[in-house]
Amino acid sequence: MKDVSRPPNRSARAPKPGPDAEALAVGALSFIASDPVLMPRFLAMSGIEASDIRRAAAEPGFLAGVLNFLLAHEPSLMAFCDATGADPGQVGRAAQMLPGGDENFDRST
Repeated sequence: MKDVSRPPNRSARAPKPGPDAEALAVGALSFIASDPVLMPRFLAMSGIEASDIRRAAAEPGFLAGVLNFLLAHEPSLMAFCDATGADPGQVGRAAQMLPGGDENFDRST
């Protein structure tokens, strides 16, 4: 019998999405929010008002967007990794595991 519980494009060794990816993204959001340079840049680039962060955080794709924000600027990514002990590759993998983080999400099939 064919196993249909795993999406066909995932290898057997690929980690499943879960709380680790979400926890890393929440930590990244906290890191961004505590930085007086990164937070205004994040708000400007995302188009989100500071007062709407909580609402936006509940939307699918928001946490992947937070990680992609860091991934798009190596100095910010490395500052986050230095502050938290995360590996840059871990950040990239977590972004892909979260809803909206798949690099193919906007392509039509």
